[in-house]
Amino acid sequence: MAGTKAGGIAASQTNKKIHGSSFYANIGSLGGRACVPKGFACMPREKVSEAGRKGGRMSKRRRASEYL
Repeated sequence: MAGTKAGGIAASQTNKKIHGSSFYANIGSLGGRACVPKGFACMPREKVSEAGRKGGRMSKRRRASEYL
């Protein structure tokens, strides 16, 4: 039934049974928020900069000057 109207209705009922009747309302509300806590999007700029610095120090690639 995947990809059919009946399959969509069945999936909707399953989602509501597992996650509650407000499942789709919760998903819809995420789209209207300015910032969903995922990745670096909502982190303070200082923490993002610090994470980039750590990654740069741990990088296995050689410096550009070493290629010349």
